[in-house]
This record gives sequence, C-alpha cells and structure tokens, in this order.
Amino acid sequence: MLTPDQAIQKVLIDQDAIQQRVAVLGEEISRDYAGLDQPLVLICILKGSFVFCADLMRQLTIPHEVHFMSVSSYNGGTSSSGEVKIEQDLDISIADRDVLIIEDIIDTGLTLDYLTHMFAERAPRSLALCTLLDKPEARQREVEVRYIGFSIDLEFVVGYGLDYDQQFRGLPYIAVLRPEVYQDQD
Repeated sequence: MLTPDQAIQKVLIDQDAIQQRVAVLGEEISRDYAGLDQPLVLICILKGSFVFCADLMRQLTIPHEVHFMSVSSYNGGTSSSGEVKIEQDLDISIADRDVLIIEDIIDTGLTLDYLTHMFAERAPRSLALCTLLDKPEARQREVEVRYIGFSIDLEFVVGYGLDYDQQFRGLPYIAVLRPEVYQDQD
C-alpha cells in the first residue's frame, strides 16, 4: 500500500479548478434542462463517478434525482479490457425520461458506447453524457459527450473518485500516477 507521496507523479488538476469547473457544468446543465415536466434523471456510474456526481448535483438548480449503476471494463488493471460487465443495473424505468449519464472518465469510449446503446433501447425522452475527464486521444469508439469537465492527455490519473487498485479515490484533486507504480503490477 503506497502513500500519495510515493505514488503521485504530479497534481494535474487541483481542487479549486475542479470545483470551479463543476460549478460551471452545474450552471450549463441547469440551463439546458430548465422547465422539464419531470426531474432530470442522473445516472451515476459507480464507483469512480460518485464524488463528481455528488458535487455536481449540489450545483444543479433544477429538480433532479440520482440513480446508480455499477459497470466494469477494467478488471483491476490500468486499461479497459473492452468487455463491459454490468455489476448493478438501474432499479427504475427511464422510459420517456430525460437522462444524463455521469461518468468519471472517458478514454476508449467502449463502456459509454455500450451504455448509450443499452439505454437507448429503454426509450428515454433524451439521453446525454457528462464526464469529468475526457481522453480523446484514447478513443476507440466515438461517443457524443455533451458536458466535459476537462480534456486530458494519455496519462493514468487518480483522485476525486478515480482509483488505482481501489486506492487514491479520496484525493481532492486529479493526479498523475507514477508509471512505475502500475507498470510493476501489470
């Protein structure tokens, strides 16, 4: 078990920058979904998105509800396996509802491509994506992302809900993990 000082190469996005950007995203989403006849459905993709989703929903000025879904495509490693596994599905119907998927990071796009197709079959009124972090250079499948917190390079990041082997989720910032930390494990 490593400490952040041992594992972190650098802070990529500090706590203040994250909070400022989350506030802006909250304003944009509130404006775009103002006047709905039902609360906006936020689908928080666990585990990595829970910190971002909690902060984001506190910034919303419109009626909303939050539901959780657990999905995995990493299997404990540092890159997507390409196989999406639904560990916990939604317990509500999203038919004729406005749905916003909240994700921590989009890199290959495989998970979100799978989820958007699966959710589209459930007949929502609208379906959009919001991600804290986007790695467009890593994209293997194109997905339309309406709200992006930050675009980042191809570095392995942790913090603010993102983990490496279940560690570092609690960091209040986004940090780049030292390559030797995860290369020794793969």
